[in-house]
Amino acid sequence: MASSSSGSSIAAPEAVQVLVSLLADESPNVRQASIASLRDIAALNPVIVLDCCSAVSRGGRRRFGNMAGLFQVMSYGVGALDKKDVDPVFMTKLAKIATAEIISSKELNTDWQRAASGLLVSIGLHLPDLMMDEIFLHLPGPNSAIPAMVQILADFASTDAFQFTPRLKDVLSRVLPILGNVRDAHRPIFANAIKCWCQAVWQYSLDNPSYPSLDSDIMSFLNSVFELLLRVWAASRDLKVRISSVEALGQMVGLIPRTQLKAALNRLVPTILELYKRDQDISFLATCSLHNLLNASVLSDSGPPLLEFEELTIILSTLLPVVCIHNDNKENSDFSVGLKTYNEVQRCFLTVGLVYPEDLFVFLLNKCKLKEEPLAFGALCVLKHLLPRLSEAWHNKRPLLVEAVKSLLDEQNLGVRKVLSELIVVMASHCYLVGPSGELFVEYLVRHCALTDKDRHDFERSKDVSGNTYVPFQYKRSEVKIGTLSPMELRAISEKSLLLLTITIPEMEHILWPFLLKMIIPQAYTGAVAMVCRCISELCRHRSSNSDTMVKECKARADIPNPEELFVRLVVLLHDPLAREQLASQILTVLCYLAPLFPKNVSLFWQDEIPKLKAYVSDTEDLKQDPSYQETWDDMIINFFAESLDVIHDAAWVISLGDAVTKQYELYTSDDEHSALLHRCFGVLLQKVNDRAYVRDKIDWMYKQADITIPTNRLGLAKAMGLVAASHLDTVLEKLKGILDNVGQSIFRRFLSFFSDDFKTEEADDIHAALALMYGYAAKYAPSTVIEARIDALVGTNMLSRLLHVRDPTAKQAVITAIDLLGRAVINAAENGSSFPLKKRDQMLDYTLTLMGRDENEDLSDSTLELLDTQARALSACTTLVSVEPKLTIETRNHVLKATLGFFALPNDPADVIDPLIDNLITLLCAILLTSGEDGRSRAEQLLHILRQIDQYVSSATDYQRRRGCRAVHEMLLKFRTVCITGHCALGCQGSCTHIKPIDRNLHGNFSNLPSAFVLPSREALSLGDRVITYLPRCADTNAEVRKVSAQILDQLFSISLSLQRPASSTYGVDIELSYSALSSLEDVIAILRSDASIDPSEVFNRVISSVCLLLTKNELVATLHGCTAAICDKVKQSAEGAIQAVIEFVTTRGNELSESDVSRTTQALLTAAAHVTEKHLRQETLAAISSLAESTSTKVVFNEVLATAGRDIVTKDISRLRGGWPIHDAFYAFSQHTVLSFSFLEHVICVLDQYPILRADSEKGDYSSHSVDGQMEDDILQATIIALTAFFRGGGRIGKKAVQQNYASVLAELTLQLGSCHGLAKCGQHEPLRALLTAFQVFCECVGDLEMGKILARDGEQNENERWINLIGDIAGCISIKRPKEVQRICVIFSKSLDRHQRFQREAAAAALSEFIRYSDGFGSLLEQMVEVLCRHVSDESPTVRRLCLRGLVQIPSIQMLQYTTQVLGVILALLDDSDESVQLTAVACLLTMLESSPSDAVDPILLNLSVRLRNLQISMNPQMRANAFSALGSLCNYGIGAQHEAFLEQVHAIMPRLVLHLHDNDVIVRQACRSTLKQIAPLLEMEGLFPLFNMHCFNYDHRTDYEDFVRELTKQFAQHLPSRVDSYMASTIQALDAPWPIIQANAVYFSSCMLSLSDDQHILTLYYPQVFGPLVGKLSKSADASVRATCSSALGLLLKSSKSISWKAARADRVE
Repeated sequence: MASSSSGSSIAAPEAVQVLVSLLADESPNVRQASIASLRDIAALNPVIVLDCCSAVSRGGRRRFGNMAGLFQVMSYGVGALDKKDVDPVFMTKLAKIATAEIISSKELNTDWQRAASGLLVSIGLHLPDLMMDEIFLHLPGPNSAIPAMVQILADFASTDAFQFTPRLKDVLSRVLPILGNVRDAHRPIFANAIKCWCQAVWQYSLDNPSYPSLDSDIMSFLNSVFELLLRVWAASRDLKVRISSVEALGQMVGLIPRTQLKAALNRLVPTILELYKRDQDISFLATCSLHNLLNASVLSDSGPPLLEFEELTIILSTLLPVVCIHNDNKENSDFSVGLKTYNEVQRCFLTVGLVYPEDLFVFLLNKCKLKEEPLAFGALCVLKHLLPRLSEAWHNKRPLLVEAVKSLLDEQNLGVRKVLSELIVVMASHCYLVGPSGELFVEYLVRHCALTDKDRHDFERSKDVSGNTYVPFQYKRSEVKIGTLSPMELRAISEKSLLLLTITIPEMEHILWPFLLKMIIPQAYTGAVAMVCRCISELCRHRSSNSDTMVKECKARADIPNPEELFVRLVVLLHDPLAREQLASQILTVLCYLAPLFPKNVSLFWQDEIPKLKAYVSDTEDLKQDPSYQETWDDMIINFFAESLDVIHDAAWVISLGDAVTKQYELYTSDDEHSALLHRCFGVLLQKVNDRAYVRDKIDWMYKQADITIPTNRLGLAKAMGLVAASHLDTVLEKLKGILDNVGQSIFRRFLSFFSDDFKTEEADDIHAALALMYGYAAKYAPSTVIEARIDALVGTNMLSRLLHVRDPTAKQAVITAIDLLGRAVINAAENGSSFPLKKRDQMLDYTLTLMGRDENEDLSDSTLELLDTQARALSACTTLVSVEPKLTIETRNHVLKATLGFFALPNDPADVIDPLIDNLITLLCAILLTSGEDGRSRAEQLLHILRQIDQYVSSATDYQRRRGCRAVHEMLLKFRTVCITGHCALGCQGSCTHIKPIDRNLHGNFSNLPSAFVLPSREALSLGDRVITYLPRCADTNAEVRKVSAQILDQLFSISLSLQRPASSTYGVDIELSYSALSSLEDVIAILRSDASIDPSEVFNRVISSVCLLLTKNELVATLHGCTAAICDKVKQSAEGAIQAVIEFVTTRGNELSESDVSRTTQALLTAAAHVTEKHLRQETLAAISSLAESTSTKVVFNEVLATAGRDIVTKDISRLRGGWPIHDAFYAFSQHTVLSFSFLEHVICVLDQYPILRADSEKGDYSSHSVDGQMEDDILQATIIALTAFFRGGGRIGKKAVQQNYASVLAELTLQLGSCHGLAKCGQHEPLRALLTAFQVFCECVGDLEMGKILARDGEQNENERWINLIGDIAGCISIKRPKEVQRICVIFSKSLDRHQRFQREAAAAALSEFIRYSDGFGSLLEQMVEVLCRHVSDESPTVRRLCLRGLVQIPSIQMLQYTTQVLGVILALLDDSDESVQLTAVACLLTMLESSPSDAVDPILLNLSVRLRNLQISMNPQMRANAFSALGSLCNYGIGAQHEAFLEQVHAIMPRLVLHLHDNDVIVRQACRSTLKQIAPLLEMEGLFPLFNMHCFNYDHRTDYEDFVRELTKQFAQHLPSRVDSYMASTIQALDAPWPIIQANAVYFSSCMLSLSDDQHILTLYYPQVFGPLVGKLSKSADASVRATCSSALGLLLKSSKSISWKAARADRVE
C-alpha cells in the first residue's frame, strides 16, 4: 500500500478490515457506528472499503453474521466510485459475490437479500451491461434464485429508467422463455417486474419525447408477455398472482397494439372486474388498472373507441357500488386507500363521460330510477362529481335530471339522502332548481334539517332490530358503508346545504321567499325552525330595501301562513332558550325582520323589547347557572306576548289570533313543554277578550286539548285558567265547578275499582291535581275584592278533603301548591285592604302535613327526589297557612314542629332540591314563632323550646347540619327581636337616648300598634348562660358561614337581653355602660365579617369572647362555666378549641368573682372534659384552662382537686390503657410549663431529683406504664413521683431550668461524651444503655427548653452508623451555640481536655462537638488559640474519625479569625491529602475547596505546586466524589495561578488538561459537572478566546454521547489552532488513558486522540502517535468487552481515515483475495 510521512505506519486496509469485521458485532450501536464510519470512508476511498468487504464476504452468511450490513456498505462504496475507478473485473467479482449469496438460499426478500440486490443495482448504475450479464447467467435453467434476479431487474428499472429502457429487449428475450415455467409462488414477482419495466418505458418516453417507438422485437415480446399474463396468469387460482397480473396488464395496455388490445378486451375486462369482490386495497389496484384500460381503449388519440357504450355498461355497473363502499372513508388520512379508490372511480366515469356524455347521463339516471340503494347512491355521487365537469354536454338534460332526483326524495337510506342533499346544492348552482320543483327540493332539505336526537335513537334501534335489508350481487353488506352515516351527520349536511342555497346562490332567493315561511308551521319541521329562521333573516337582510315587495309576495300566495299563525308559532317555539342553533335568538331576529307583516304599531315595540330578550339568552353558559332560568324566560315570553297584544290593541286581530292558537294545539304532543306555554299564551289572549261566550268556548276547548296526566301540561293549563280568571273569574269558576261535579260522580266508580279494573286511580289523581291547581291559580290571579266569598265557598264544599286521597307524587305536589296559592290569595287580599280569616286553616295544615308524609318505617334521610320536592312545597304551604288568621293553636304548632324539624338532618345532596327545602323550613319556624304565644314570656319559652330542639343540629359533626341549625337560630332570633323590643332604655333615660339601638321601622313594624296585653320576657327567661356556651364554640367553627352566623346569634341574644325592661328594684352602674360598649364591639366584629371574609378567624373569635365576657352577668357566667364540658367535647376540633379559649378568657378576666365551690365545680367540669377528649391537642388546651383557673382563682383548691383525682385514678384505673393517655399526666405536664404554677408544683417532687439521678431513674423505671398498679401506697407515690418528675422536665419548667443552669456546661458535656461511649457499646450489640441515655438526654432537653435539640435526638439518636452519630453531636453543638452562646466557652474548655481521654469514642465525640463549636468562637480570644493548638495536635490521632473531625473544625474557624491561622490550616490539609485513609483524604479535599474560597495568595503560593500535584493523584480515584472534588479544587487553584508561580502552575494545568477533557463525560454526573466548571475556570489562563463561545454551546452543557463528541471536536480545533505545541503532551497523556479502569474514559481517550490526530499539521506528531493510536484502536475494536468502546473506536477510525490530513491512504488498496 502507499505511504507518506503522515501515515507511513498506518495500516489503513487493516483498520478498514477491523471496521468491516465490526459489522457483525453483537451490539447494534457498534454495528451502526461501523456502518457510519465505513460510509464516510467509502466517500473518500471506496476502493479500499470494497476490497475489505470483498475479503470478508468469502464464506457468506455462514462465516459473517451481518451480510445485510456488509452489502449495504458495499452498496455505499460502489455508489461512491468515480467512473475512472470503476474496475469491471472487480465489479464482476462483487456482482458474483452478491449473486452467489442470493442463489445460495431458497428464501426470498430477506434483509440481506434486499441489501445484495441494492449492491447489484448500484453496480448497474455504473456498469449496467455487466450487472445484467451477471443476472442473465442465472436466468436459464432451474435456478431457485431466478425470482430474486428478476426483482433486481425491477429495482434497477425503477431506479434508472434511462439506462434500463434501451436494454429492455435483452431483458425480455431472456425472461420470456422462462415465464412459462414460473411457479405460482413466484409469479407475483415476475408480474411486478413487468409492471416496473413498463413504467420505466413510460417514464423514458416522457423524458425523451424524441425516443423512437418500440421496435418490432420488443413489441413481439410484449405481445407474448401480454397474452401469457392475460390468458394464464390472470386466470390463476392464486389471488396474489391475479392481482399482480392485473397490475402489470394495466401498465401494458398502452404499449401493445390497438388490435391486440381490442382482441383482449373480452378477456381482460372480466378479469379486472372479478377483483372487485375483494377488499379495499385490491379494489384500488383494480380501479387503477381499469382507468389505464379505459384511457387506452376509449380516450386514445390513435383511433375510435374500442368499446361501445353498451359494452361499457358492465364496467360502469360494477364501479357504482365501489363508490358507496369507499365514499367518505377518511378515518386515517386524507389520502386513505378508500379515498384514493373513490377518486380513481370518478376518473373512470369522467373518462367515459368525455366520450359518451349523453349515454352516460341516461345510464346514471336509469340507475337512480332502479332505487337499489348502492347503485342509486353511486349514481348520485357520480352525477354530483360530473355535473360541473360536463355541464355543457348535459345542459339539455336538466328536466330529466330534476325528475330523476324527485323520484328519489322518498328514499329512506341515509347515505342516499346525504348525497341527494349535496347534489341539490350542485344542481342549484347550475340553475337546475326552478319553480315548484325548486320548492320541493328546498322542503327536502328542511325536512332533514328537522332531524332530532329522537330520530337518531330510532335509527339506531331500527338498525339493531331490522339488520341489513339489501345485499348487492357480489358485495357483503358489511362492506356497503352507506348506512354508517348517522342522522345527526345528515342533519348537519342538510343545514349546510340550505344555508349555501340562501347565501351563495342569488337565483334561489325567488324560490326561498316566501316559501320558507311555510316551513315554520308544520310539526314535522319543528327541529328545522332555527335554520329556517336564519335563512329567512339572511333573505330579509339582503332584501331589506324591498320590504313592501316582500309583504306583497307573501299576501299574493294563499298557501303561505298568515301573520297570526306565524306569530303564535314563533312565540311558543321561544320556550327553550338553550335549544340548538340558538333557536330563541334566531326566532327573535326573524320576528324583527317580519314586523312589516304585522300591525304597524307593534314594530316599534318589538324594536325596543326584542334586543332585551336576545340579551338574556345570548350567554347560555351564564344562563345555566341560574336554576330558575326556564321559569324566568317563560314569564318573559308571556309578558312579551301580552304587551304585544296591548300594543296592537285590535280586538278583531286578537280574535283571529285566538283562532290561530286553537288550530296550533295539534302541533304539539301532550308531553311537549311547548304545549304548556301555548296554554299560557291562550290564557293571556282570552284575558284581553271581552266576549264571554267566546271565552267560555275557548276554555272548554283548552281543557279538552290539555293532557292533565302530564305535570307540565297540567301546570300550564292551571296558569292559563288563572290568567283568564283575572278578567273572567266567574266564567272560570263555573267551568271548574262543572269539572268538580263530574269528579264527584266518579266516587262510586272509585268504590267499584276495588272490584274491577275499569277505573284507574291515576286518572282521578290527575283530575284532582289539575282541578286543585286551577282553583289555586284562579285565586292567585283573581281580583282581591271578590275573592273572599269564592274561597269561603270553596273551603266550605270540603273539596280539599277529597284531594287527600291522591297517591301520585306530582298530584300531591299539585294539591299542596293549590293550598299554598289559596293561602297566598288571603295574604294578598289582606295586603290590599281586604283581610279575612281563612276557615278550616288548621285542617288544611293537617292536610298539607299528611300529603308530605311518608311511612313510619322509612328513613327520613332516604328521601327520593320527588318526595323531597313534595316536602319543600309542603313546608312553603305550611308557612303560608300559619301566617294567616286565625292564630296558631299550641297543639297545631307542636304537631307542625314534630313533623318538620327532622328535615335538618337531610343529606346535603342534591343541593338544588335540599337547599330550598331547608330555606322553607327555617321560614316556617320563624312564622311559627311570630304567630304563637300570647305575650313576650310565652314567646320566649317557645323560642327556648325550639332552640333546644335545634341544638343537636347546631352541634352536629356534619358541616351542613351546623350551618342549617345556626341559620335557623339566627332567623328566629331576628323575628323574636322584631316582636319583643320596645325601645325602652335599660338605664332609665328619658327622651332621646344614645343607649337605644336604632330600629328599622320597615323591618320591625310600628310598635305603637302592639296590643296592651303584650308583656316583655325577663332576661333570666332567655337562659343566656346555657345559650352562650352552646353558640360560642360555633364562632370558631371551620365553616366561615357558621362563624359569621353564630356571631350574629350572640349579638341578637345580648341585644335582646339589653333591650328588655329591667326590674324596678334593680340598680345598674357602670356595668351596663360596659355592656353596651361590649355589644358595640361585637357588632363591629360582625360588620367586619360581612365586609371582609378574609379576616383572620382567630382575631375575630378573640374579640367575640372579649365582648361576651363583659356581657354576661355573674350567674350567667357560672352557668356558662359549669356547662363547658359539652362545648369542649364538641365534634369540631376548632370549635372545641374555641370553647377552651373562651373558658380561659372568662376565668382570667372574671375569676375573682367565683366562689370556692364554683371553682371546684368548674375544675371538675374541665377534668371531665379532659378525660373525654381523646385528641391530644384539645386535652392540652383543656389542661391549660385548668392552669388558668388555678392561677386566677384558688391555686390550693385546683391542686387539691387535681391531686385527689390523680390518687383515685392510680388506685382504681389502669392508667396505661386509658384511651388517649392519662389526663393527669398531661396535667402535670401543663403545670410544669406554666410560668407561675411551676414553682409551687415542683416543691412536691423536687426531692426525687436528689434520690434518683436522671439516668438511674430512667433505667429503673423502665416501661413503668406497662405494669398494673399493685395498690400499695409507697409504690403509688414512687410511680406518681417518677411520672411527675418526667412530666416536669419534659415540660421545661423554670425551676428545672434553674436547677441545671449553673451546671449546664458540665451536664451537657458529660451527656455528649457518654453518647459517644454508648454508641461504641451499641456497635457491639448493647443497645439498652444508648436508649436509656437518649431518654435522659430527651428529658434534659425538655427541661432546659432546647426543643430543637430534642428533635435532633429523636431523629438520629439511635443511628449507629459512624457518620450519623457524629453528625448528631455536631447538630447538637450547633443548636447549643445558637440557643445558648454564653455556655459555649465553658463547654469547649471541657471538650478540649476530653480529647486527651483514652476512650476512642469519647475522643471522637469531643472532636465532633469541638469541630462545630469552633464555628461560633468569635469572642473566645486565647481560648480559640488553645482550641486550634489542640485540633492541630490531634490531626495525627490514631483514629481516622478524630483526624478528619479535627481538620473539619480547623476549616470552620470564623472567617474574621481565619487569616491568622490560614497558613497553619493549609499545611494540615496538604499533609492529610496523602493520608492513608480515603475518608480523611476526601475530607481534606473538601476542606481545601472551602479554604480556597477566602485564603490570601501569600498563604497559597508556597504550596500551590504541591497542592496541584497531590490533586492530580486524587483525580484518578475510584471514588466519584473524590474525583469531582479534586477537579473542583484544581479549578479553585486557578485563581492563585497568576502570581510568581504562574508558569509552573500553567504547566500543571496543561498536564491535567487531557484528563479534564476525558472526564467531561465521566460515568458520574457530579464529576461531569465539576469538570465543566473547572474547564471554565482554567480557560482564562490558557488565553484562548475561542474557548469561551464553546461553553455556551448546547453540546457542552448536555450529557448525551453525541453532544460530548461534538464538543471534543470543537475543543480540539481550538487546541490545534492556538496550542499546537501542547498537542504532543496532550497526545501522550491521552494515550496513557487508553488503559484507564473505566471503559467510558477509554472511549473518550480514543475519540480525543483521534480528533487531535485528524486536526494536527505537525508531521512529528503524526509520525509518532498515529501508530500508537491505531494499534490500541484496532486492539480494542476486537478485544474490548464494552460496546461503547467498540462503537467509539469505529467512529474514531472513520474520523482518522477521512481526515483531510491523512491523504496517503486514499490511494491505498487492500490485497485482494482472488
